[in-house]
Amino acid sequence: MAEFQYLAVTNNGENVKGTVKANNIEQAKVQLRMDGLTPITVKAQSIFSKDINIGGEKKVTNRDLSVFCRQFSSILNAGVTVVDALNMLADQTQNKTLVKALKKTSESVQQGETLAQSMAKHPKIFPEMFVNMIEAGEVSGSLETCVIRMGTQFEKSAKLAGILKKASIYPIAVVVVAVVVLIVMSTAVVPQFANMFASMGTDLPGSTKAVMAISDFLKEKWWLLIIIVIGLIAAFKYFGKTEIGKTVYGTIAIKVPIIGPVNIKTQSASFARTMSTLVSSGMGISVALEITAKAMKNIIYRRTLQKAKIEVEQGINLSVPIRKAKVYPTLVPNMIAIGEETGNVETMLDKVAEYFEEEAELATESMSEMLQPLIIVVLGGLVGWMVLAMYQPMISMYGGLGNL
Repeated sequence: MAEFQYLAVTNNGENVKGTVKANNIEQAKVQLRMDGLTPITVKAQSIFSKDINIGGEKKVTNRDLSVFCRQFSSILNAGVTVVDALNMLADQTQNKTLVKALKKTSESVQQGETLAQSMAKHPKIFPEMFVNMIEAGEVSGSLETCVIRMGTQFEKSAKLAGILKKASIYPIAVVVVAVVVLIVMSTAVVPQFANMFASMGTDLPGSTKAVMAISDFLKEKWWLLIIIVIGLIAAFKYFGKTEIGKTVYGTIAIKVPIIGPVNIKTQSASFARTMSTLVSSGMGISVALEITAKAMKNIIYRRTLQKAKIEVEQGINLSVPIRKAKVYPTLVPNMIAIGEETGNVETMLDKVAEYFEEEAELATESMSEMLQPLIIVVLGGLVGWMVLAMYQPMISMYGGLGNL
């Protein structure tokens, strides 16, 4: 099948444009009429008119979805229909992947499907939680409210991810620079010293021999080092996809010093924000737990929520399994318990989310400040050891000459 560009008119008299797959132009026109559109122009896509995506389609981020939710809610509040709102956003959205999803969603809604059903056809673009929130909003008649809450959810998630990414830039940059310096010293500086020591017949200490051995390895068998590094990365990734690997990595993520507290607070904020968003839409605790569990990246927390769902279905309050799991700070089950007593769980979850989002931000900044001097000390020690190992024979030789 080929792709054809079209300009058509909807039943409401609105102009829409897009692409349709068909064997020929006539079949494309038939397809458009079946979709409730009156074609004006239909032509085959050329190499110049076709959208070109270098490196594949651009990923739709939480930031993109946050902006979409804010704009979508505002347009709906103005009294614009869902179809027109989707078409308007498709025309002004920059992310081409999201544009395609919005156009196809609009077409599905025009054919009689609900917005949730239409979005569910694009699971890589619209997360399951988002689709469920849209469905809840359509059923309850509060679509705008559900969309704006999802906008807040995506905005908070994007902010936390951005903070973590920003905090990792400096340590990574320092490590890369240090590795480059070590490689240059090993391949350029050390060989000169090695030739000088060999010509003098100096008895070298063990540290100097070790540095020279590393230099020889990097110069002669660098390809083996690359193979080892690639093999280790592949092995770690493969192990991380297994259940045991997910458990090991998940446990390390919350137990390791400095980084562990940040992950715990981040997971707590994510859990509380997601649960609050779902419960506030009228969704039951059990269903909300099931959806939230799927959204958790750490398998330890995912399993905790899956077990909590089973206990909640048995009539046990949510605060009980959350407290028993001992993976959340005590403030989380305590606040949930207060919400259960007062009948206002979503409000308490909102407060928990706000608290731990601030705590996660502060903890991330503290982690970055603690890692910076630690990395500098470690890498400085390695460089210092290499320099000392090279100059130690010379110091010994000068000391021997002084004794003559």
